[in-house]
Amino acid sequence: MAESQGAPAQGSAEAAASPEQKAQMEQAYAQMRRKMRMTQLDEEIKHKVMVLSGKGGVGKSTVSVGLALSLARQGKKVGLMDIDITGPNVPKMLGIEDADLHVEDGQIFPAIGPHGLKVISMAFLIEDPDKPVIWRGPIKLGAIQQFIGDVAWGELDALIIDFPPGTSDEPLTVSQALPGIDGVVIVTTPQDVALLDSRKSINFAKTISLPCLGVVENMSGYTIRGSAEPDSTISVIGPTGTPIEAQTDSDGAWSLTLDVFKSGGGAAAATELEVPFLGALPFDPGIVRGGDDGVHRIIAEPDGPTAAAFDAVVTNVLAELDGSNRPSVRIS
Repeated sequence: MAESQGAPAQGSAEAAASPEQKAQMEQAYAQMRRKMRMTQLDEEIKHKVMVLSGKGGVGKSTVSVGLALSLARQGKKVGLMDIDITGPNVPKMLGIEDADLHVEDGQIFPAIGPHGLKVISMAFLIEDPDKPVIWRGPIKLGAIQQFIGDVAWGELDALIIDFPPGTSDEPLTVSQALPGIDGVVIVTTPQDVALLDSRKSINFAKTISLPCLGVVENMSGYTIRGSAEPDSTISVIGPTGTPIEAQTDSDGAWSLTLDVFKSGGGAAAATELEVPFLGALPFDPGIVRGGDDGVHRIIAEPDGPTAAAFDAVVTNVLAELDGSNRPSVRIS
């Protein structure tokens, strides 16, 4: 009897709810599920790494893609989250910009790139790539939270998170919303201006109590090669107009690395700010071509010097991750 009396009361309560109230209830339920998924991510993803740069144009997205591919071709399960809302370009670099995302039970399944790399990016959700995304802060941050809580990553060895330049809304939102961030990788080039902004990124990581896993110096040097008489000396005019000499080997082969944008600045900044130096990546025109063609240099030349340089950086990153204590995030 009590059950028959209670059922109409419950039905009348639901009927009495206005459309606005129902929408609020659905939104609250969705947020609750998203928070539960965010917590679950900490258990399913072993390492979560943020890739930052203080300024644009240093090749941060290229480095993020390279780190993810280097890990993936080692047989690790890797995800790549392109958190740049207004200028997403990771899918184009991987040649998967036309991929369609699959949605099931309210979760978005990432696109699959080379070596099984799982990729999520705003680029998949934009119908017209030439139309700018003009969003105010709250809308942009809401989209980032959906990227974190609504994507079905599954179990991963590593999640690489690529950010737009700077240290404001995006990295702060992710560091607060995604539990268990292992640390930050800072990308710079040897120029003084880039290094100045990179110091800000390092201090940002320290401010929110995230370990700075280290600094990567991109576009470190351009290597030229040639042949001449065996066991002879050749001279090349460097970028500053100064002659640079090289010795040929017994077969007549020679090589020289030209410091197009100075050299050693990344290592010097890392030493000054007492963070690890993860390594230097060469200035490689093939990376530019690969980014336009959708074939990263690591895929095009897996045994080449650029792939080897990325592997060396990844080795150092993994060493830092194995030694990290994963402190909790603190906003001060």
